[in-house]
Order: sequence, then C-alpha cells, then structure tokens
Amino acid sequence: MPVHLETPADHPNVALVTLDRPERANALDPAMLTQLSAAWHRIADDPDIRVAILRGAGDRVFCSGMDVAATLSASQKLHRGERVSEEEFEGLRHVSTSLLAGFDLKTPLICAINGHARAGGFDLMLASEIRIAVPEATFALEEVALGLYPTGNATVMLPRQIGWAHAHEIMLTAKPFDAEKAARIGVINEIVERDRLMDRAFEIADTIAGNAPLAVSATRSGVRELLGMDLESAYIRQEEIGSPMRKTEDAREAQRAFMEKRPPVFKGR
Repeated sequence: MPVHLETPADHPNVALVTLDRPERANALDPAMLTQLSAAWHRIADDPDIRVAILRGAGDRVFCSGMDVAATLSASQKLHRGERVSEEEFEGLRHVSTSLLAGFDLKTPLICAINGHARAGGFDLMLASEIRIAVPEATFALEEVALGLYPTGNATVMLPRQIGWAHAHEIMLTAKPFDAEKAARIGVINEIVERDRLMDRAFEIADTIAGNAPLAVSATRSGVRELLGMDLESAYIRQEEIGSPMRKTEDAREAQRAFMEKRPPVFKGR
C-alpha cells in the first residue's frame, strides 16, 4: 500500500503516516488519496492517538502533489462528463479529506519534511501545526503557472499563517524557495539534519502526547475557532473553552503531581 499508518510501540499515543511512492515523487494518485483519507479518519476517530506525524518515503521528495498522469487526468475526464474508473472516482471523491482541506483531524499534526514539498504536498503541510524540514527541502505552490486556482489549503490557510506579502509572493510567483527562507518567513518551525529528522519529529510528538490530552485538543481547536473572531467575542469564547478544563481529573492530577514532585499521569478525563 502506498500509504502506511503505524502506531509505534515505543511512542505511545503517536501515529506515523508515510506516503510511500518515492519512485513517483510520492505523487498522490487515486489509490493514495483514498488510503490517505482513510488514515485521517482513523486518526480522528481514535482517542488513543494524541499526535500524528506525516512523512514522505525516500530521501528526495516529501510530496510533489497530485499525480498529473493519473489524478489530474481523471479529474479532467470527469469535468468533461467522460467515464472514469471506480478507483479513480473514489480517489477524486476523497481529495479534500486527503489534503485535510476542511476536514478536522482533531489531532495535532507534525510534518517531517524529508524533501521537496510542492503543490498538494505544500497543502498537506499547511494543514499541520508543526513542521520540520531537512536543509535540502524546497517548497512551492505552482498552480498559477499551470493556469489553475490553488483549491487545497493555500488561499485559505497561508495568509492566516504567515505575513500577507510573503503569502502572496509564494502563491502569485509560483517560484520554489528553500528551507532557509521557509524558516525565516514562518512556513516551517525548524531545519533539522536528515539523520535527525524523525528523531526530532518523535521528540516533539512525545512531548505533546505527554501533556493533558483534553487540554491539548481544546487548545488546538480553540486556536482555529478564535482566529476568525473579533477580539471581544474571542475573549468570551476563550473563557467558555477554558473553564471546563479547570474541572477535569487531568487538571487535578497535574496539581497533585506538582505538589508530590512527580510526573503527572493523564487519563483524558
């Protein structure tokens, strides 16, 4: 299968998703779209998974976006009213969920960017909360150079995540840029040497998974909800989200652990 979902035994509560089609630059064909959608649904529905990591197989490309010969060709056929195979139709039906465009994973996502992140690969990265990349990684949104509108996460998420001018430069020039610039303008969190990439990704994931799961989930969803609100409404809603957290068993456990000078044991209650 070109998409793998693992729950490593030595990293409790962490899921690892791998795009495994390196011979095709981890390009998303219909089968991958269907499988990736299924992986996201499984993660969103499993309360034992507190953090997810997404990576690409190989040492060259994280994800190059949609497979031009398979996915884009099938999409054009469908728009012309032509017949497509059942596998192609299923893949196209899952495009938005696969790219996490409008689908709430309900779980923090870390992208371990092992190479080039282009088009749909860039879109997947934009849906994540934390991104680390190797020095050789490059980034690009190339849709306008192909006569297309970027319908994944770019026009919705990118101007909310980085500066207005930088966002428009990326989207309107369609020019690739390197990891150093990506870190400088806030597209990624940090640059990590290749042999440390996955160790660092799991280090971050384990830290998040070790925190109170209800609080992590509420904080992640709260940030997204409050982002579009006016300040007065946002402060009111912030208190509505935060108040129940103070009454949880996990909050009481954290207080006891502090007083007893031991690590807390959170149960998500």
